[in-house]
Amino acid sequence: MFTGIIEQLGKVKAIENKRNLIVLQIDALKLARKIRVADSVAINGVCLTATEKKGEVVSFDLMKETIERTSLKEVSTGGCVNMELALKADSRFGGHFVSGHVDEFNFIKKIDRETNWVSFIVSVSKNNQKYIVPKGSVAIDGVSLTVGKVKPGSFEVYLIPYTLQVTNLGLKKVGDGVNIETDILAKYIVASKE
Repeated sequence: MFTGIIEQLGKVKAIENKRNLIVLQIDALKLARKIRVADSVAINGVCLTATEKKGEVVSFDLMKETIERTSLKEVSTGGCVNMELALKADSRFGGHFVSGHVDEFNFIKKIDRETNWVSFIVSVSKNNQKYIVPKGSVAIDGVSLTVGKVKPGSFEVYLIPYTLQVTNLGLKKVGDGVNIETDILAKYIVASKE
């Protein structure tokens, strides 16, 4: 379980393609000290297991399902990824419940930039749109955000300068793919009414 509060950006050091598997090696910098082999780490909002650690470089195995259903298929060597360690039971809870189980991969339709304010309009499938409501929570590439407006096939979120500086969302462009995880509480509410 995660909160969607990104701890730092990591840099992709290497990508090794194997049969039915990709090994993603990430320079975890200072966060590497806290990561042990077998730990769960959210990478761009995807819950992955640390499989190897050499100094500050941590390896993660991406299975076929992860490759096909998330934006991790689009990362490249030298690229930046959002990193968050799993929540401890005694930790302060700052974002919302984020499981690291991505609901869908979709695209940024529009970006509006104003002084100290950025808005993303993100496409979403009909299947997942029912879980997205104004003032509700959503995770984009693992970042906990509050939903602004909702329209058929899309939703809007607003980003403060801090979020743009400390996450990879500040590097995104129109047409870029992102991981979307809808609010787990909304899923339970909708399921209870169906």
